[in-house]
Amino acid sequence: MNTNSNSYTVIYAAIMVIIVAFLLAFVSSSLKETQNANVKNDTKKQILSAINVTEVTDADAEFAKYEVKDMLMQADGTLAPYEGEFNTSFKGEIAENRLHVFECKVDGATKYIIPIYGAGLWGPIWGYVALNDNKDTVFGVYFNHSGETPGLGAEITTLKFQAPFVGKKVLENGNVGLSVVKNGKVAKPDYEVDGISGGTITSQGVDAMIKDCLKLYTPFLTIK
Repeated sequence: MNTNSNSYTVIYAAIMVIIVAFLLAFVSSSLKETQNANVKNDTKKQILSAINVTEVTDADAEFAKYEVKDMLMQADGTLAPYEGEFNTSFKGEIAENRLHVFECKVDGATKYIIPIYGAGLWGPIWGYVALNDNKDTVFGVYFNHSGETPGLGAEITTLKFQAPFVGKKVLENGNVGLSVVKNGKVAKPDYEVDGISGGTITSQGVDAMIKDCLKLYTPFLTIK
């Protein structure tokens, strides 16, 4: 074949594209299992962060240590074991009314971790709210985001923003009272946390996320 012809160039380019595509598909397939394991491990680390367990290397070992159980809220508010694959995102689960609760033990006391999901200024935000065994006071929280502004909305990931949630009450007269308010405007210190100065929309997103998601768990939160 004439290597200077147009047909040779087209055939050569087509073969190279096929080879490269095959190699990329092979590499992607080879790494998929490892990638999925890493995502699962990271999700478990986030859940553990809500009960103040950080610097985790082996999330499975820590799950076992704290006896973490993935449960589903039933219509009457009781919990039943979840039998499906471990979720790494709870947006779809919440949308489909499959309401997960992670039950665990911290120093012998039962804690409940509830996944929440919402929208910030630039994209999705999500987190976990850990409750004490009375289901009405916060033991700890964890929040994360996909693209909030560094130094502003992205501050939801910091201890400075998350620590004030500890000890806050959840329900007020049967409704979700736990709130994020404009910085410096806390009027109900038992329920409210200061928002981020300069990160108003993200703060409002966290507030809406907490209220919209936790209200779905009212049967669980109010059952004795």
